[in-house]
Amino acid sequence: MPLGGIDTGCLSIGSDGGLRQWQIHHTGNHQGDLPGSFFALRVQRGEPTMSRTVLLQQARPSPPARRDVPGGRAPLVTDDLVPQWQEDLLSQHGGVASSAMSGIYPVARLHQDCGLGVDIDLTAWNPMVPTDTEISGVPCALFEFRLTNTADCAAQCWLAGSLHNGVGLDPSATPHGVRAPGYGSNTNTLEREPGWTRLVMDSHGCDRRHDSAGQMALLCEGQADALSQFQEPSELFHFLDRLPGWEHPGPVAALPGLPSEAPGAGGSWPGPSPAGQTWLGALSRKVALGPAGSKDASATVRFAVCWSFPNRYVTWPDFGPDRPEYGATRFWLGCHYTKAWPDARHVADAVTRMWDLWWKRTTDWTDAVESMPGSAVLKEHLAAQAVVPRTPTCFRDHEGRFFGFEGVLGASTAMWTGDVGYSCPLNCTHVWNYAQAASALWPSLEASMRDTEFEVMQAPDGSLPHRVIAPVWLEQLWDVEIGGPDHPALDGMLGAVLKTYREVRRGAVGAGWLRDRWNNLCRLMDHVAARWDPECSGLLTGEQPSTHDISLYGANMFMGSLWLAALRASEEMALILGATDRAMGWRERFVLSSAAYDTALFRGGYYVQAADETHGDDDEFGDGCLADQLIGQWWAHLLDLGHLLPAEHVRSALQAVVAHNLNPADETRHSQRAYAVRGEQGLVMCSWPRGGRPARATRYCDEVWTGCEYEVAALCLAEGLEKDGHRILDAIWRRHDGRIRNPYNEIECGDHYVRSMAGWSVLELGGAPRWDAISGSLRLTRPGSWPVLTGTGWGVCTCDESTARVTCHHGVLPIRQVMWERDSCGTARNVPAGETVAVIRGEDR
Repeated sequence: MPLGGIDTGCLSIGSDGGLRQWQIHHTGNHQGDLPGSFFALRVQRGEPTMSRTVLLQQARPSPPARRDVPGGRAPLVTDDLVPQWQEDLLSQHGGVASSAMSGIYPVARLHQDCGLGVDIDLTAWNPMVPTDTEISGVPCALFEFRLTNTADCAAQCWLAGSLHNGVGLDPSATPHGVRAPGYGSNTNTLEREPGWTRLVMDSHGCDRRHDSAGQMALLCEGQADALSQFQEPSELFHFLDRLPGWEHPGPVAALPGLPSEAPGAGGSWPGPSPAGQTWLGALSRKVALGPAGSKDASATVRFAVCWSFPNRYVTWPDFGPDRPEYGATRFWLGCHYTKAWPDARHVADAVTRMWDLWWKRTTDWTDAVESMPGSAVLKEHLAAQAVVPRTPTCFRDHEGRFFGFEGVLGASTAMWTGDVGYSCPLNCTHVWNYAQAASALWPSLEASMRDTEFEVMQAPDGSLPHRVIAPVWLEQLWDVEIGGPDHPALDGMLGAVLKTYREVRRGAVGAGWLRDRWNNLCRLMDHVAARWDPECSGLLTGEQPSTHDISLYGANMFMGSLWLAALRASEEMALILGATDRAMGWRERFVLSSAAYDTALFRGGYYVQAADETHGDDDEFGDGCLADQLIGQWWAHLLDLGHLLPAEHVRSALQAVVAHNLNPADETRHSQRAYAVRGEQGLVMCSWPRGGRPARATRYCDEVWTGCEYEVAALCLAEGLEKDGHRILDAIWRRHDGRIRNPYNEIECGDHYVRSMAGWSVLELGGAPRWDAISGSLRLTRPGSWPVLTGTGWGVCTCDESTARVTCHHGVLPIRQVMWERDSCGTARNVPAGETVAVIRGEDR
């Protein structure tokens, strides 16, 4: 599970207890490592005599993790890989006997049996509060250990945390132990504050403009022993083994500062690190545990890792033409989070003050998720929808603008680029078309993207290129070949309209914002109509660049359903602003287009593609059954726009998609990327149940995209096809069950891929209350306890057929009315944080 905030980068904790995937230096590196960062435990007993130190990590054999999958491993993923130094340390010193993890993101809970009569329950987390980007953007990872003695005799324990000083690290380098380019003159400074001990990690040899210039810190609650500077992990084990026990029951002060308090325990290396090297630093807390069952058989110890690295540069190759005029310049973007957290000391100070409050606000959210109707598996996976915005896939520049790559480079991208960096920059409109989680959880972030689209990206002709160049004051991608696809993506343009209406409905933006952007929206819609339907036939035709990284030709329902949804959304926004002529025009065009598409393309139970005689069938799907054919209807249900096409045809097409495309996988039958393999099921992007597959079929047709699967599953739920929807969800979640794939990392073209955030729609179309900021109404669809997210706060609504209790946990819920089915309602009011309002059905109508 990743541990980190919005914009901050992250590290991850594995179910074995190991720390890995360190990505805190503004470089996407799914195998990033800071060797020597770990936790260890020494257990000492008097009778029977024992003293042993183990790594708090389980040594695990290398599969097969799943015997029903060839080789036991999934291709294109690396989440199961354990760094070699951790395996070596386990072989030298031993680890825990067992380790298992469960979690409702962002809280990971590990239970470990160390094999020495002490159980370890670890809670690892990072602060997260929906709708609050600041609390959700703290650069830290927090660890709370509860040690419990399971033996009949008392024990002395030393719990230690070790951290690699990564300040100054060349972002493209992988350290070998403490050696790596960029290191030198690193120092770890011991500081004691009331109730806490910390090591502050700096580099005095690092230019302040360097990518990795900054600061780190390791914290331990209480008075801790310190091994401030050392080189090899084994040094910490020797240090722990030498600490005196029973005759020194009180806390031991720092070494070597006060060596007399721990005679013979050894000390730290003095001074700054040599060139090309850094230091490890460790803190150790001593606790006494009474016999099993006694009141003092358990003890709690807290650790924290904090960081601050203010320099983010454009280190990725942009799409579009080469720009030799830029020379070797690297553009500084900065980091929004470092405005609040300019160094690790600031973070550490806040951690010591705010831990309990942050924990309360974070677990308000995880408790709300756990209280929802549905299975534990559903709750775990829906909670994980919050992961992507809090990984290196997304960031905020110094001014606070929100940006997103498509993912982080890794094993799934090695066939076309490297495995360090970022996938497909930046703000790719046609991929972000699928993402719903970020806009729900932190509405201001996606509202920032809409600002960028209309203020920066939109071309003079009204079109919208599907990628942005950062910094935003550079020349944008107008009238040039872009890449992925070559020309501005039509689906991305239509999605920009839909996402704008979504932000209005969520309350992320208001009518004033919409009025300011109205000319942009009208120019965009006018451009689409003039470019793709100049004769007002109702059908979009010609070259239609798409998210499949090619262009579709001929009328097709993938583009057509998005066009229908965009027409309806534009009509609704026009009505908000009183632009009745625009609203009427778009309504007329919608009626024309809906009938035209249904007549032209509905054949044999689903929607096909009309042939374009001038193009041929390369990269087309023709009579194939495209999984994405009703993406616009998915959007329409999310925005309460109603059916875009005859309801019976929508359900028929959905049933055809599930029947023909949800199949047992066999990666040996095609040469495309294998996101599902033999022994698994997945929803392929396209099938040809009636034959007629083109020799060069539409790109990615045999692949399985979780984002598309979530979209289709949620649409099935909205259409009452719950069995079909859950069949798809079961296939996704079985593939990502924690054995050969990570439930916190749904990949596609990169790790932590943006399209996977379509999974949030499963909650919104699967029974959760529907919020509409325009009317101030909360519409209930299914009894239960549900999270409610608005543009200004979040809370919980617990409802049945006659009453609803709405509790606000953060911000304000500006609810004017609660709606039951058949439009019966009860009035409500603004609900501030900490308050609950009860609403009775039919009261004060």
